[in-house]
Amino acid sequence: MLRILIVDDERPILNLIRISLSNAGYFCDTAEDGNQALEKIDTGIYDLILLDVMLPGMDGFELMEYIRTLEIPVIFLTAKNAVKDRVKGLRMGAEDYIVKPFEIAELIARVEVVMRRYNKTEEIFHIGGLTVNCSSMKAERDGKEIPLTPKEFELLCLFLRTPNVALHREKIYERVWGGEMQYGSKTVDLHVQRLRKKTGLYEELQVVKKVGYRLEVHS
Repeated sequence: MLRILIVDDERPILNLIRISLSNAGYFCDTAEDGNQALEKIDTGIYDLILLDVMLPGMDGFELMEYIRTLEIPVIFLTAKNAVKDRVKGLRMGAEDYIVKPFEIAELIARVEVVMRRYNKTEEIFHIGGLTVNCSSMKAERDGKEIPLTPKEFELLCLFLRTPNVALHREKIYERVWGGEMQYGSKTVDLHVQRLRKKTGLYEELQVVKKVGYRLEVHS
C-alpha cells in the first residue's frame, strides 16, 4: 500500500482527503502544521506528500526546501491562487499545484498521475525465505505472517532498501527513531537482535565492527 502524508491545518479538509484517499487504497498519515510534518517526514517513509502552503510554524514553501533534498514527490494544496505562487511552487520542484476548493475526484486523479510518473509500485523484497512488502508493512515466511512492531518493520525496510551498505548506528537511529542517538544507547542493537530472532536473518544481518550493521544480499 502506497503511503501518503497529508499536511493541512484545516482539519475538516484534512479528514476529507484522508478518508477519500484511504477509500481509494492508499495509506494516509496526517500533520496539521509544518513542524509536525517535518518530524513525520524525518521518521517515516512516504511515497507522496500533499502539502498546504499556509501552515502554522513552518509554511509549505519552507518545508518544500527540505523535502526537495529527499526526492519525495509533492503536490501543493492551497487557497493561494496567484500565478506567482503557483510558479514558485512548481519551480521549487512540486509535481502539481491544486487550488482550493477542488473536487476529490480531481485530487485522486492527479495523485494517480504523479504515482505513475514516479513508477511507484508495491515495494516487495525476497530474502532468506522471507517475503517483505514495505508498502503494506507485511512480512511472511511460508505464507505465515511474522509479527513485527512498526519500528522493527521500519528498521527491516531500511536495510532492504540499502543492501550491502554498512550503516552507522547513528544513521540508523536517525532514520528510524528520529533525532540524535544518545551516547551509550543500545536501542539499535536491541532492535536488530529482535529482528534477527523474528525473521531468522542471522547470517544476512551482519555486524560491522565499530560502525553498525549491514544487510548482506547476494544477487
